[in-house]
Amino acid sequence: MLKYSKVFGLVAFVFLFAMCNQKSKNDESKETILKGSLDITVDETIKPIVEDQVAVFEGTYYDAKIAVKAKSEAELINDLLNQKAKVVVTTRTLSKEEEERFAKSKIKPRITPFAKDAIALISSKSNNDTLIALKSVIDFMQGKTDTGIKGLVFDNPNSSTVRYMKELAKVKEIPTNGVFSFKTNEEVIKFVSENDGMIGVVGVNWLSQPAPNMIDLIKKINVLSVKGLNDNTYYSPSQNDLAEVKYPLARDLFIINCQGYSGLGMGFASFIAGDIGQRIVLKSGLLPVRTPGRKLKIRSQIIKDKE
Repeated sequence: MLKYSKVFGLVAFVFLFAMCNQKSKNDESKETILKGSLDITVDETIKPIVEDQVAVFEGTYYDAKIAVKAKSEAELINDLLNQKAKVVVTTRTLSKEEEERFAKSKIKPRITPFAKDAIALISSKSNNDTLIALKSVIDFMQGKTDTGIKGLVFDNPNSSTVRYMKELAKVKEIPTNGVFSFKTNEEVIKFVSENDGMIGVVGVNWLSQPAPNMIDLIKKINVLSVKGLNDNTYYSPSQNDLAEVKYPLARDLFIINCQGYSGLGMGFASFIAGDIGQRIVLKSGLLPVRTPGRKLKIRSQIIKDKE
């Protein structure tokens, strides 16, 4: 009797294992490059452009559902390294150490550049001066007080803008005095609009495509033109100055896919880097990595409408 009981238990175990394995395979088969559901973790400073891409992607492929989660750069990269996030959109590529960590886990990330973004410096409309020298910002980041800047305002201590400015100023920590940080770019814009003399540091996409609730606040700020370290001319974070590599606070945008299979992450990355995705980037005020083509129909004569 005991013998039959053991045999029955073994058969039941094998049956349950097979059923679970089959269920897992069925779940994976539900996702393709154009179908299924996916969570994407996005750098908070570039959230608007990603939301636009997702809206059009879902509107084109009805069986695809993408949830956008905005986090600071430090949180985003940490989630990616710990495999809590499989697909992320960020303002930098992976470091050599991060690539080596993925290699040890036998994971080969797919990295797709899709746009050039800019960090914008903003001030209250009550400040008539719309020009600023990058050297003044760097001096302030280095703790020098005679820069003419009352304070710098960042979105988050762990954000990509803080990391970018720290690297530019070659400092490990930001000053304890005169530097303010919140949680989002929206809060930075609101604070700067209400406080004269403060310089906000935000992703330009928040200004070129403001949410409806932000339009009135945007009208209360100036987007400053910046003079680079080795330049005597001031440039704005516009598409033209980005394209001509003149604006000194430009950065590239990437989608990093660590799914490891041909899933929705691959489809979304291809969409962003493709013709429609690049047109969305162009319309957003950022610079696409490749300019979408235009077809012109040229006629030898103008045909008047018949009366």
